[in-house]
Amino acid sequence: MPGSAVVPQVLESRTRDRVLQAIGERGPVTASALADDLGLTVPAVRRHLENLTDAGLIDERVIAAATGRGRGRPARSYVLSDGGHQALDSDYDHLATEALRFLSQEAGDDAVRRFAESRVGALEQRYAVELAAAGTDTTARVDALVAALTRDGFAASARPVGRTGATATAAPAGLSGIQLCQGHCPVQHAAREFPQFCDAETDAFSRLLGVHVQRLATLAHGDHVCTTFVPTTEGSTR
Repeated sequence: MPGSAVVPQVLESRTRDRVLQAIGERGPVTASALADDLGLTVPAVRRHLENLTDAGLIDERVIAAATGRGRGRPARSYVLSDGGHQALDSDYDHLATEALRFLSQEAGDDAVRRFAESRVGALEQRYAVELAAAGTDTTARVDALVAALTRDGFAASARPVGRTGATATAAPAGLSGIQLCQGHCPVQHAAREFPQFCDAETDAFSRLLGVHVQRLATLAHGDHVCTTFVPTTEGSTR
């Protein structure tokens, strides 16, 4: 029957979408980790990875070989490409925005705020353990936060800012500190209409780092990266 040939194609497409979504949530992630998460065989995952790479939706990264690993195929991990971000955003973020509009209309903006805080709170609980292991030094805690954010697909980085001799870099006047950047936001389009998500994340960063941080730029407002200033000058610690 003609229709019977369509079923495998539909199932194949849905599985490929699941692989793409998992990479967006967990990238960088290996084929074996994806197979474990999705209940698939590694060869099946690799087939989808090849198709997604050919389509320009994911990028491949070579993982540095561990000591004693020996010869063989180098370990590789996968992250979303710019095209992959756009593909996911077009489907999932529009649906999320519609749901948030409905929630706002039915229960008010405070309900949206509580939802945003609940969503960010789940990340905060996981990150708190890692930051606690980093100790009390603000710089070390920022490094731990960057590592956690990058692992979860936020493309995070950090660099010192403030006074360097007579030169001042991008920081609030009279302060020196760290500029924490996030190159990807999974709720970018929703946050454009509902800033409660950015506010909840900023508050969570303050609690995790133990200092009052300041959000300077966001992807949701059209900036090329989310930027948060973390003070390290005396008196910044809560």
